[in-house]
Amino acid sequence: MFGISFSELLLVGLVALLVLGPERLPGAARTAGLWIGRLKRSFNAIKQEVEREIGADEIRRQLHNEHILSLEQEARKIFTPTQQEPTPVPPVEPVAEPTIHAPGTESVPTMGGVEPAPVIPTPTPVEPVAPAAAPTTPAPHDPTLPPRAP
Repeated sequence: MFGISFSELLLVGLVALLVLGPERLPGAARTAGLWIGRLKRSFNAIKQEVEREIGADEIRRQLHNEHILSLEQEARKIFTPTQQEPTPVPPVEPVAEPTIHAPGTESVPTMGGVEPAPVIPTPTPVEPVAPAAAPTTPAPHDPTLPPRAP
């Protein structure tokens, strides 16, 4: 433990026997053993308390990091759009309505005495319109919304 060899311990024991004598040496050894035991227990208690504090600090640090991570995830949810931006629909140009002319009322030049066939308008196909979706409430962070009044 302290780098004391057996020969050094034997030397300390002989000096203690000569100084204290054979009558008081067992009592002194018992007292020294009690003090050494107390010192070891107090060092172990201090060591455990320090380890517990270090562990508590580590747990606090870990909880703090988890709190920061959860806040970061919430911020990502807020700042990343969950809905795709609607693509702008190009404006539809109005189509001129075909005019219906009765045969013989048109002033179409004839080629070689042959009149063209009368123009009969064909109906344009109408695409079915999907029912309107229920309006969804926009997210509070939607940049397309005007700012709210306080």
